[in-house]
Amino acid sequence: MTRGFSPLGGLLAGLLVFDGLVTVVLEALFLPLYAGSTPLPLTALVAAVVNVLLVLGMGTVVSRPMFMALPVLAWMLGFLICSSGGPGGDIVLEDSWPTLALLACGLIPAGFVLFRRAFPAPQRTR
Repeated sequence: MTRGFSPLGGLLAGLLVFDGLVTVVLEALFLPLYAGSTPLPLTALVAAVVNVLLVLGMGTVVSRPMFMALPVLAWMLGFLICSSGGPGGDIVLEDSWPTLALLACGLIPAGFVLFRRAFPAPQRTR
C-alpha cells in the first residue's frame, strides 16, 4: 500500500513529530507530582497513551513503520535533552523511579504498536 505525497500529509506528519517533543516536555514538568509524601507519576500513564496515539496518527499519513516511529524518536530525543544538565547544572528529570517509569511507559507501548505494524500476525488458514 503506497500513498502519494500530499502537502497536508507532510504538514500533519511534522505536527505529530513536534507534538512528540511538546508532550515529553509537559510530561517531564508534571512528573514530580505528589499525593501527600508519595510520588504519583500520572504523566507516565499519559505518555503511554499519547505515544500510542501519535504512532497511530502517523499511521494515517505514512505506511512504513520506520516513518511511523518519528514522533516516538522525537519524544526520546526530548527525554534525553530533559535528562541532561543545563548550563547551571539543573536538570528536569532526576534519577528516580518515576523517571524510569516515564521512559518505560513512553517507549514500550508505542514500540509494541510499531512492532505489530512492522510484523503483523500471520493469517491462519483452515
